[in-house]
Amino acid sequence: MGASIYLAYINHYQPEWVKRLPARLAQCFPLPIERIHVEFDLDLFYSPGRNQYHSTLVLAQLLKHLPDESAKIIGITSVDLYIPILTFVFGESQLDGNGAVISTFRLRNEYYGLPEDKDLFFERTLKEAVHELGHAFGLTHCPDYECVMNSSTYVEDIDQKQSQFCPTCREKIGATCERNSETGEKP
Repeated sequence: MGASIYLAYINHYQPEWVKRLPARLAQCFPLPIERIHVEFDLDLFYSPGRNQYHSTLVLAQLLKHLPDESAKIIGITSVDLYIPILTFVFGESQLDGNGAVISTFRLRNEYYGLPEDKDLFFERTLKEAVHELGHAFGLTHCPDYECVMNSSTYVEDIDQKQSQFCPTCREKIGATCERNSETGEKP
């Protein structure tokens, strides 16, 4: 089996845009994208003092569900994620590795006391998924503020960037995906 991307909805998380995301991801990553469902006990990674879930541990558990060693997996959850040195994270990825995880918890307008905006919620999720998968394919943060690989500390940072790679990052991703789809090697 050649390189592919598995889009894993953790514990039956089913946002209304669940069917739209693979097609939009395919615009950025020229590899097969398959939706899968993954179940595991998130409470094992819950920190009562923070009321959040440790993203590094969630990611490690997610990687145990990777169907193919030459593939990438990105988990999507609705729980609030953190790493110990930060207040929260929108997502986490293994740089040039197999996995990434994102949280939609802080991507909803309602979290910030604003009216619901389903389209904005989907676009934020898409940008975070592309961003974290970009890291999994070896990309680091990009200085181009419109590039999806630009760093996002706040949700406003996500809103300011595009859901696509800048020309430089797109070239790097294209070369990596092409090389790995031809050889079937680990991306």
